[in-house]
Amino acid sequence: MLYQRLPLSKLFLRCLLLLMPILLIAAFKKDLHPINITTILQNGLDTEENRFNKVVLAERLDEPLDLAILKGGKVLFIERKGNIKLYDPAAKTVSVVATIPVSTKYTDKQGKKSEAEDGLLGITLDPKYYVNHWIYLYYSPAGDASENILTRYVYWQGKLNLSSKKILLHVGTQREQCCHTGGKLDWDAQDNLYLTTGDNSSPRSTVYSPSDERPGRSPWDAQKSAANTNDLRGKILRIHPEADGTYIIPDGNLFPKGTPKTRPEIYVMGLRNPYTLFVDKHTGYVYWGEVGPDAAKDSIGRGPMSYDEWNIAKKPGFFGWPYFVGNSQAYNKFDFATGTSGPLWNPNKPINTSPNNTGLTELPPTQSAFIWYSYGASKEFPLLGAGGGRCAMGGPFYRAEDYKTAARPFPQYYDGKWFIFEWIRDWIEVVSMDKDGNYKGLERFMPHSQFSHPMAMRFGSDGDMYVLEYGQGWFMQNDDSKLVRIEYTAGSRKPVVAVAADKTAGSLPLTVNFTSAGTMDYDNSQLAYRWKVTSASGVYNKTFTVANPSITFGKPGTYNAVLMVTNAKGLKSNATVQVIAGNEPPQVNIDIVKGNKSFYLPGKPFNYVVKVTDKEDGVAGKNISARNVNISIDYLKDLSLVEPPLRSHRPPKDATGFSAGKVLIGQNDCKSCHAPEKKIIGPSYVSISQKYKNDLKAYTRLPNKIINGGTGVWGDIAMAAHPQLSKADAQEIVKYILSIAKPKPAPLPLIGSYTPKLPDSGKNAGVVVINASYTDKGFKGVPRLNTQAQLILMPSNIKAGSAKASKGISKFFMPGLNKEMVIVMANNSNFYLNNLDLNGLDSVTFNVMAPREQLYAQGGRIEIHLDSATGTLIGKTPEILPDNSSFTNSVTVDVTAKIEPTPGMHDVYFVFTKDGYKYGALFILFNISFK
Repeated sequence: MLYQRLPLSKLFLRCLLLLMPILLIAAFKKDLHPINITTILQNGLDTEENRFNKVVLAERLDEPLDLAILKGGKVLFIERKGNIKLYDPAAKTVSVVATIPVSTKYTDKQGKKSEAEDGLLGITLDPKYYVNHWIYLYYSPAGDASENILTRYVYWQGKLNLSSKKILLHVGTQREQCCHTGGKLDWDAQDNLYLTTGDNSSPRSTVYSPSDERPGRSPWDAQKSAANTNDLRGKILRIHPEADGTYIIPDGNLFPKGTPKTRPEIYVMGLRNPYTLFVDKHTGYVYWGEVGPDAAKDSIGRGPMSYDEWNIAKKPGFFGWPYFVGNSQAYNKFDFATGTSGPLWNPNKPINTSPNNTGLTELPPTQSAFIWYSYGASKEFPLLGAGGGRCAMGGPFYRAEDYKTAARPFPQYYDGKWFIFEWIRDWIEVVSMDKDGNYKGLERFMPHSQFSHPMAMRFGSDGDMYVLEYGQGWFMQNDDSKLVRIEYTAGSRKPVVAVAADKTAGSLPLTVNFTSAGTMDYDNSQLAYRWKVTSASGVYNKTFTVANPSITFGKPGTYNAVLMVTNAKGLKSNATVQVIAGNEPPQVNIDIVKGNKSFYLPGKPFNYVVKVTDKEDGVAGKNISARNVNISIDYLKDLSLVEPPLRSHRPPKDATGFSAGKVLIGQNDCKSCHAPEKKIIGPSYVSISQKYKNDLKAYTRLPNKIINGGTGVWGDIAMAAHPQLSKADAQEIVKYILSIAKPKPAPLPLIGSYTPKLPDSGKNAGVVVINASYTDKGFKGVPRLNTQAQLILMPSNIKAGSAKASKGISKFFMPGLNKEMVIVMANNSNFYLNNLDLNGLDSVTFNVMAPREQLYAQGGRIEIHLDSATGTLIGKTPEILPDNSSFTNSVTVDVTAKIEPTPGMHDVYFVFTKDGYKYGALFILFNISFK
């Protein structure tokens, strides 16, 4: 949250109190993205996220890398393995236009082959495409030649004329060691063509500067390429293509034509892997995202930690790699032969003395990155967040005047802003700048929308934004890869459709009440409803024109009910709900016997009972074998790690329980490099588990590797560092992965006992989660159905911040105290804990603080009510008195409320009151203990 980054002062607290209503709205959202108050005030309604509609055009693509937008919404896009594809909006089809023979492998000196980043890398249309029909491709041609080539072809009316091929430019490469290709193309207003190229150097011998000058180690020395004025790699090149398939050098590149030991095509040099490119035709400024190295921390004698960068070249220049990174932070010159460190490189006078250098020795002064960030949260750019991986990508710089005649232009608000995105972290941000291109601020674009490794982004002439999503797995066809179009609606918007059914499965005859509750139109126009219900067999096909039909199914089968909603402007949206008729879902219930159903005590066993019945199968323990009932009991340190049970009656992919490690894997970027059973860029979890199943030291060694990164065990591909993970979280991940290869324990009984045992000597007590599930046998050809139940037992001492926010409450993390707190902002504020069992409890103790300085704390009482803030009062604390201290030196005190005997389950409301209240906050609350 924004206010966490500000100094504590009286002025700050006053501002905080004034802004709290706005801050609370965002603070309780799931993503907890930092709040940009200026954005909230400036945007107005024209940039509401609901005005942007993400339309999926094509799915299950095979490594899509780049795209070019034609008139009429047609999209040419390329896949790394050589396919050029066309999306046709009229036919809503994707077809293969041509397949370019490309090289996608490296072969080292020992003959070992490995997957490369090479292939079909970039595509662009000629500025006069609709006259000459030329497209340009940059790729790694198949064959023995170690090079990438820039080519031109004739493409017209869905056909690529392969015989029209012209090779404009050869970029010599090495094909021994991966990686870094660049390969993106764009044009300026003078029809000059820009091309990015990677440094074509292996990062796998060091996570710092790859400048290995030993004989035979050229593939590990980026001085040969990025820092070489006589080499085309690690650059942005600028040429002017000619009609005959050649090119000329425009004036104003980095080195004047004819300068010895230089290539005149070079516009920008000193780049590692500039994987995206955009040229602003109005200013000539060049924008790109640059993927950085892998060091998790600064090293004395080696240099700074890793940074990814977004950069702007307002004129030609040298951007530092491999001598500098980020905001011109210098590496040490390191002797790989002796393992000794030399001095830091001089940013004002970089010197390239590598034996692999064929260019000038003295290079231009380095230029600082525009935006730079590492694994952890950035002090300079906090809205970039933190994550285990990084992959900076640059999208288009938006100019509203370029889309005056577009059907759906983006709002004027985005004029003069740069869209950037993150391949690993799966978000899009918008960079604001002043008229001179200087940084002003960042904000998230479509923060609640999901993007699966966005790879390329362009605006079409229709005003829509087109985005390629690569998908989560490396070097593979991904089910979640797609081509999408983001449409902006300036006037009337499509209705938002919500559908539900009171039953989605059941025995015959099955009566289902469908509902459209939640369907809405942002413009409040009249809506027309049309339900189309069909069976998978095609026998049943009926239409209903009411908002909430009731339908009785008399024959077994699977039915789809599609609701189409049309507003007064004729705009339509639809949603589907599926019904399975002929098989009643199982009933699964978990109960605690002779104990509290909400809380547990460490070291004290509790007894549980799982009951399963199924109309067709019978009762667990009789007709249903207890072995077919899946029961798991886990201790999880944090309620946020709890996976909710499946809401629909469908067979789950994995009904064998869960662990904190499994949830943490899903919450981090692990799936980008690893899959459960197959290798992606890193080994599968099964392979890791098999390798270390008998290695007891792995439990202490591997968590450090997850946090710090590393290489060498599974090949020379570096594993990204994850410094944002705690040691405990990394241990949970390792524990889960290593458990995969172990024999599965015997199933838990339907009636049993469990004793909670807490790690860390009981510190940070978490929750005990009981899961039970059963998948039935199906019935007369109707699919099998699964039902899951879940019971969560909390520690008797819980953080106040885990309560549900209700009224006048602000959650806040105090850096100095390293504590999460709840600030009670006003009289009659309240929050609640839902569905608690108070059986056997006689008191509740609250850990509080009431600093008058800065917070103006007034003190007060805490009342305990049942089921609502005005429900039955069962207890209240004595008066909490304020003290004259500040946040940092106030001490916490415990106040206890005796509570009346209370049977049954209830929502428990905590109401905060102050007699004679006039203004100000009441107090701060940390923990709640039930006794």
